[in-house]
Amino acid sequence: MTKAAVLYEANTPLQVKELTQDPPKAGEVRVRMDAAGVCASDIHVMHGTAILPLPVVLGHEGAGTVEAVGEGVTNLTPGQRCILSFVSNCGHCRSCRSGSPQLCDTNAKTGALQYDGTARLHDGDADVYQMAKVGLFAETIVAPQQACQPIPDDVPMDVAALIGCSVTTGVGAVINNPAARAGMTVAVFGSGGVGLNVIQGARLAGASRIIAVDIFDHKLEFTYKFGATDVVNGRETDPVEAIKEMTGGGVDMAFDSFGGAITTENAVNSLGKNGTAVLVGLAPIGESANIDMVDLVRNQKTLVGSYYGSASPHETFNVIVDAYQKGKIDVDSLITRRYPLDQINEGFDALHAGEDGRGVIDFRM
Repeated sequence: MTKAAVLYEANTPLQVKELTQDPPKAGEVRVRMDAAGVCASDIHVMHGTAILPLPVVLGHEGAGTVEAVGEGVTNLTPGQRCILSFVSNCGHCRSCRSGSPQLCDTNAKTGALQYDGTARLHDGDADVYQMAKVGLFAETIVAPQQACQPIPDDVPMDVAALIGCSVTTGVGAVINNPAARAGMTVAVFGSGGVGLNVIQGARLAGASRIIAVDIFDHKLEFTYKFGATDVVNGRETDPVEAIKEMTGGGVDMAFDSFGGAITTENAVNSLGKNGTAVLVGLAPIGESANIDMVDLVRNQKTLVGSYYGSASPHETFNVIVDAYQKGKIDVDSLITRRYPLDQINEGFDALHAGEDGRGVIDFRM
């Protein structure tokens, strides 16, 4: 048995209850969760703007300790502390073999079930799905061994949890993009958990100017802690005009960390010639942006998507852990709220209200 937060129906609160949990099968591990981040991607499912089969245990950003391993698992042992990846890449599909394990085809096809097509959680006779094969809002999880990336003992578990999604998604979108270079000018649309880490990634890459754009002054003020040099309140002024005036024509790179038609359009429009816009945030299903095609060609702009840091998440985990240990990025200050599992709905209420930083479910509370 394990206690987990279950979504039974969109637009209803998560229900924390005891579920039956199968032991790990071949190639799988059981992990005791220590910390899990409260992320907007979970809210998308809760609000029905992203679709997962129900009932489902959400949670895709976290860290824990290996408790048991299934048959054939040789690279992990009980007691190891791990970051959990929400893409358990198979290593054999075309995406994996061509160097994009974050886009693993097999993982996408099997979705919220394990690789053998079955569930490990059950509510009575009903199967319960696990978001991204992990479903981290549970005291223990059973998941593919590929989800686990061991970490040094000196990395706090709540820090490791955020590296599992928001830090890697944001920092990786910058440092793994070939357009990034020292001295570049950058605009970041959206100052949530991912946006703050895009800002940190730009600082890590040596950007000369980092302009944060949001509609809340308190969130904009918070961005200065992570490397923003300038801020623009998009509710009070036209952000595109403001950015062009600040930079003398537009930025070298712009990032939409929010994921919406307006923010994507603004990201592209705020670019200077030869600029690159990166869409990082997930928009609601079916949403599209109005892009000026002539502008895209005549000014030789690039619009590209970035999923989970644009490269192997496990390799990016290692880069970020090293940067954290050396004091080059600040993950601790991102954490502004902590909740026990029983108060998880309060965590999502705070996120939806636009509070600064990141909330964490602390399973040790």
